[in-house]
Amino acid sequence: MRILHFADLHLGVETYGGVDPATGLSTRLIDVLKALDEVVEYALGNDVDLVLFCGDAYKSRDPSQTHQREFAKRLRRLSEKGIPVFLLVGNHDLPNAIGRATAVEIFDTLAVNHIYVGNRLDIYRIPTKRGEVQVVALPWLRRSALLSREETKNLSIDQANDQLQEMMTRRLLDVISDLDPSLPTLLAAHVSVSTAKPGSERSMVVGRDPILMLGNIAQPVFDYVALGHVHGRQALFQKPPVIYTGSLERLDFGDEDEDKGFYVVDIQLRGREKQVTYEFRKVNARRFVTLKVDIGIEDPEPTATVLKAIAQHEAEIKNAVVRVQLSLPSALETLLRDAEICKALKEAHYVTVAKEVRQEARLRLGEWTSQKLIPTEALKKYLETKKVPEERQKILLEYGERLIWEAEQRVGENMEFGG
Repeated sequence: MRILHFADLHLGVETYGGVDPATGLSTRLIDVLKALDEVVEYALGNDVDLVLFCGDAYKSRDPSQTHQREFAKRLRRLSEKGIPVFLLVGNHDLPNAIGRATAVEIFDTLAVNHIYVGNRLDIYRIPTKRGEVQVVALPWLRRSALLSREETKNLSIDQANDQLQEMMTRRLLDVISDLDPSLPTLLAAHVSVSTAKPGSERSMVVGRDPILMLGNIAQPVFDYVALGHVHGRQALFQKPPVIYTGSLERLDFGDEDEDKGFYVVDIQLRGREKQVTYEFRKVNARRFVTLKVDIGIEDPEPTATVLKAIAQHEAEIKNAVVRVQLSLPSALETLLRDAEICKALKEAHYVTVAKEVRQEARLRLGEWTSQKLIPTEALKKYLETKKVPEERQKILLEYGERLIWEAEQRVGENMEFGG
């Protein structure tokens, strides 16, 4: 049996983009849809038995009609070819109030062929062309869904989370007891796991997540544990495999160094045992590139320095979301020609420039006099503080010494004349 596992689409994240003139859609929405198209094309062309989506279809709890339409188009292609799709409810799919529908519930309500919605902690038995598979669904659960107001009224958030974690674990273990060990068995969970390394999802989370212990989900009864919610791809355990597939597309600079894509899982029956293999497949995600340029006080042409750095990374910058981080002394800020820098970055998909303007340290006269420096020593100290090149320091010191000598001579003559 072949299963395709992906998660965290977040349709509607439109930062670092503009409007596509051909479609009127956000260019970043198009990026996510292109990645989703790669998932669909792979499933259609590679004999996939089940597509397992582990939560957060949309950025918003109330997605626009356009976002819903574009998501439904892709699911329809799979449905028409008889490929089952399991949609787990993530925290971004939950409504703001109890009683309102989740963002993906419409597929269940319309009873769309071959599409299943996991909106409660339960076992879902799904028929595929190679037989039945059982999926234990662990969607994102709100405190209010498990804990009454009476139970939480005197608890801190941390204490309430601890109770929620305990109840989720207990209910998961209760469900496990009803599994059929002869069937391929998956856990699909949209959760934070204790050993996971957080990713770009941190910028989308308000408050503290309830966290499950790895040992409570890495149960030997599962052949594969498919996770969503954390945007960084990572394998937390090997037997059974406990896998965060990560977000399908790069969503911000927290994903800059992350490959994006999905997992293909093969489960084969070998006698009474099941053999599980899995492989990560990359999608052509939008590149994010950070360009750091540090400009020194002695730099005679800071704009040229920035342009040189851009030219050295020309291939990476093309069609990428680019963040330029400039660090320069305040004395050189006015010398930057912003128009030339923007022109050099015209091949980028989107550009953001951040300047760190340094205030150069200054030695005050009081600091010199407290050290009882003679005038030539004070001048040398000043030139070193301003980071004047050594050759130029020599010339200025020669002139300075001459001027100081001439001034001292005039003072001596005046004193002599006055005496």
